[in-house]
Amino acid sequence: MQALQSNIALKINPNVYKKDPLSSELGEKILRHGINLMEELGFEDFTFKKLAIHMQSTEASVYRYFENKHNLLAYLTMWYWSWMEYRLLMRTINIEDPKTRLRKAIQCVTEVIEVDSAFSQIDESKLQRIVIIESSKVYLCKTVDADNKSGFFLVFKSLVQRIADIILEINPGFKYPHMLVSTIIEGAQHQRFFADHLPRLTDVVKGEDAVTTFYTQLAERELSIE
Repeated sequence: MQALQSNIALKINPNVYKKDPLSSELGEKILRHGINLMEELGFEDFTFKKLAIHMQSTEASVYRYFENKHNLLAYLTMWYWSWMEYRLLMRTINIEDPKTRLRKAIQCVTEVIEVDSAFSQIDESKLQRIVIIESSKVYLCKTVDADNKSGFFLVFKSLVQRIADIILEINPGFKYPHMLVSTIIEGAQHQRFFADHLPRLTDVVKGEDAVTTFYTQLAERELSIE
């Protein structure tokens, strides 16, 4: 398992960047500082000028890797969902029972993230907080159709499809597998945000991860899993 983790390469669509940030120390520095600063400031107040100052470099150096901050956010979101799919595979690879695999998959995409030592260039915990707050801005925008044609959302679609396939193993006649999976993933993000900032819009249960429990039970009810 450790050997597999050390050799894993997450796939990011090259249309989102000018130069692969993982190909150089400067690129990795842009990612690390970009995550730190975007989490601190929020996407609206984040700029490449501020990033350059934060990392003690030049604005031009950042633009050599990304056309704009929208594409940087898209890259970080792609990386997160690609990593999430990798985690899901690692957790379910040796499990034959699809019901157990589904429960593992739901836990994977709804739980609070801890840092993964296999990917030292990315702080996954901070990245999750960015994804929860900012990731919808990648597709809730005027360029969504062009970005979709460029493959910006292929990684997320692949993750949704992988879990939808598990659902269809359990119930081949279920009509809404993709809708159920995307509802679970997006809904879990909203509930995490509500718990931190608008707690009267959700239910925080002491001693329980209410978000994971709720969406697991939701899927089980929809699929009539006992």
